[in-house]
Amino acid sequence: MRVLIITGRTINQGCHKERGKLSKEYAESVSICEMNEEDMQKLGIKDGDRIKITTKYGSIVLTARRSRKIQHPGIVFVPYGPWANYVIDSSTEGTGMPLLKGLPAYIEPTVEEVLSIKEMIDLIIS
Repeated sequence: MRVLIITGRTINQGCHKERGKLSKEYAESVSICEMNEEDMQKLGIKDGDRIKITTKYGSIVLTARRSRKIQHPGIVFVPYGPWANYVIDSSTEGTGMPLLKGLPAYIEPTVEEVLSIKEMIDLIIS
């Protein structure tokens, strides 16, 4: 399914960051993809299932979460963090800020595991 990714910060992310960015709580708060319920039904997935997001910059596995806020099908939200960073372009095209809103992507259900924060860091720096 084709979607547009929106990234940003969440309250949970901010709260769990206080425990440290290497904490399990922080990782669980940013390794998610909030989705419109209609899109989840089309994919045959439910809250807590895993999905793979692929952009022209990379692919990652995230935990799908039903969003009460996303009203429009075809839009997903991924919190800032190593998982989001892996699938967005780091280029700023002279603006000083990478494209963090409206990035085209493809989403599909998967049985693959969500990588740990350490595995994500190793992946990014390799």
